[in-house]
Formats: sequence, structure tokens, C-alpha cells
Amino acid sequence: MAKKLWGGRFKEKIDKDFFDFQKSIDYDYKLAEYDIYHSIIHVFALGRAKILAGKECSVLVKALLDILGEIVGNKFKPSRESEDIHTEIQNRVEKKVGKLALKLHTLRSRNDQIVFDEKLYCHREASLVSDLLDGLVSTLKYLQNKYNGYSWVGYTHTQRAQQIAFKDYLAAFSYMFMRDKSRLIDFRKKSTALIGSGAFKGTILTKEYDMAIKDFLKIPKKIVLELASVINAPDNVSDRDFVIEFLSTLSILQMHLSRLAEDFILYSTKEFNYLDLPEEFCTGSSLMPHKKNPDFLELVRGYTGPIYGNLISLLTTMKGLPLTYNRDMQLDKGPLFSSVDIIKDELRIMARFIKNIKVNKEAIDNALNDETLYATELAEILVLKGIPFKEAHTVMGKIVRYSQDNNIKIKDMPDSLLKTFCSKLNQKGIKHILN
Repeated sequence: MAKKLWGGRFKEKIDKDFFDFQKSIDYDYKLAEYDIYHSIIHVFALGRAKILAGKECSVLVKALLDILGEIVGNKFKPSRESEDIHTEIQNRVEKKVGKLALKLHTLRSRNDQIVFDEKLYCHREASLVSDLLDGLVSTLKYLQNKYNGYSWVGYTHTQRAQQIAFKDYLAAFSYMFMRDKSRLIDFRKKSTALIGSGAFKGTILTKEYDMAIKDFLKIPKKIVLELASVINAPDNVSDRDFVIEFLSTLSILQMHLSRLAEDFILYSTKEFNYLDLPEEFCTGSSLMPHKKNPDFLELVRGYTGPIYGNLISLLTTMKGLPLTYNRDMQLDKGPLFSSVDIIKDELRIMARFIKNIKVNKEAIDNALNDETLYATELAEILVLKGIPFKEAHTVMGKIVRYSQDNNIKIKDMPDSLLKTFCSKLNQKGIKHILN
């Protein structure tokens, strides 16, 4: 079993099953890069406080940067024997610099490290998701341009309502995703990673951290998040609001992806046949040779449950915790990492999926022959002739009912029949709208 960051007051060895049950290295290894950043700032603060000599700071920072190189180079393989990512990095530094590494954790707590690490993780992942949303919206625009001028059947209550432009139909989803991006941008703008909470009370290094952050910002790195020394340490170590907010935004985004998926599933059925979905993202049946199943879209729709569940899971975890840090909070990472990974995969694939959708103009045009789709426009024509809308609405309702009961198209009704419903109706005005 790897070295731990605690244990002096214990006589008994930790139970092996309990150790495996409580360790988090199997998933919090994803925070390795951010934990290195915390350690570098902390070393600078210890140096400013004269707890570490200048040479000691240099040796520790070099070791940390070496490990960072392994991480960004995808050569970092954490030991499954480590308790968590903080312990893993501490042990790696000790292998590089020996006993000097024992000074690294001076006046520091994992409670402080983890909230710092997660802030940076959420900030960066919000940026990556935002970029993927750009790609998805771009693909929707590609499809709009490809089928520019095409019409579409608009629905309310899943009943035919009015004819709209296909580009406007797709743009509705684009606006959903652009709102999602706006929420992500707002989330990133107000994010600040705080350092110096200690276990929950703070430390004597507050002023040193202010200077250490400035020292750290001189080092080239992939970080743009605002950093600051902690103001209220108890709040900082017990705060997971930012994770909940991020998961909430991802849940709304997932809802929009699910609605898009449901529309494409529905309109690709034989009953509608408006869309032909790309085969590369569909599967067949092991029994029925003819099937082309929209499995990708169904999985997107299905993943809405886990995404929503991740948000509810963390809300439930946090709802009754006393101040300050509690080990329950370790369980925020599974839901967080799961939602981020699912959303990013969906956005990557959805962009390629949409680009290869084909629109069946013949099927749509056949549906657009339904005269009831234009009843609203016909009522508006009467309004323009001075008839109150309520009266015009009633007139057109009666005409539609007469058309259905007598199996006669509205455009085929003679002027003499039309005028029995309204004196200002005539064939010319009807055909103008129905053309």
C-alpha cells in the first residue's frame, strides 16, 4: 500500500477493503494537472514565508513541472495503490527529491486542494464544451444552407400547425444551443479558484499566497482562471455550488440534445419520412433484416436520465451536510466527470451526424398539401379586409370543418359557397395563400 498523507495517531492498519472502498485515485486522477498548479503556488508561498529556502523551492518546483510534463504528455499513469491524486503526486515528488518532499504539505490540507482542483477542472471543461457547441451550431447552419429554400411542416401538440421554412426549424435548435453556450460563458466569467483554506480555518500564509499567485502566473501554463487567496475558508472548503451549477447547465444542454434527437427520430420514421438519417450512426436488427435503427439518437435521448441523475445525486449529497468539509463531498467527482464525458461525446458525434442528414423534399411537399396548414394565414387575410380576428377565426374553423365533412378541398370551393361563410372570401384570395 502506498504512503498516505495521514496516520500518525492510528495504531491499527487500515482495513484493506475499507481502503479500496474509500480511495478516489481511480477517478480523481483527472485532476492531476490542477493539483500540480496548487502545489506550485503553495511552494512559492512557503518560500515567501521563509519556510522553504530558495534552493528548496527551485528543486520542488522543478520536480512538479517534470510531473506536469508527464501529465500533459499523456504519460502519467497513477498507481492504483494511492489513496487519491494528492497522495499520488506527493509520493512522486518524494521519489524525485527525497525527504525534501516532506515539507511540501506544510500548512496545507487536501480539503483546500480538491476545491481548487475542481474549480480549474470545471472552468476548462466549460470552455471545451462551449467550443463543441460552436461546432454543433456550425453544422446546423451547414444543413440550413444545404437545404435553403426548403419548407417544413410545423407542429404544435404533435399536430400539424403551419408551414415554416426548414432553416427556421433548424435555427430553433441553434438558439437553444447558443443559450447553453451563454450560460457556460457566464459560469466561467464568475469562477475564481481560491487557495489557502487549510483544513477549514485558513493558515498564516494569506499574504504569501497573494504574492505566490503572482509568481505562479509568470510560469507558462494552460490556465486562464482568476486565482486569489481565500477570504472565508470555511465556505471555500465546503462549497460545491459551482459543481452543481455546472451540472445544471449541462442538464439543460442535455435536454436540448434530447429534444433534437427525439425530433430526428420521429421525422425519420416511415410515418413521416421527412428525414433520412446517416447509416454510419445507425444499427440494424439481429432478427429483422430491413431495420435501420436510430441508435445514436436513442442513446442521446437515453443519457438524459444519467445526466439529470448526476445533478440530483449531488444536490442530495449536499443538502444536509454540516459545515465544513465532509467526506461525502468526495462523491461529487463521479457525477461531474460522468456528465462532462457524456456531453462531450454526444456533441462531437452529433455534429458529424447532422452534417450527413438528408431531407426528403417529396414527402414534405406531400404533407404541405394539407390545406389546414394555411388556415391561420387565410384568417389573417380576412383580418386585413377589416374582419375582427375572432370572427375570422370562427369562419375559417367552419370552412375547415365543412371541407372535412364533405370531402372537398378549400381551393376547389366556388365563390358562391365561400361567400356563405363570409362575403369577403373568394377563390382568388384562397389560391393566393394556398399556392
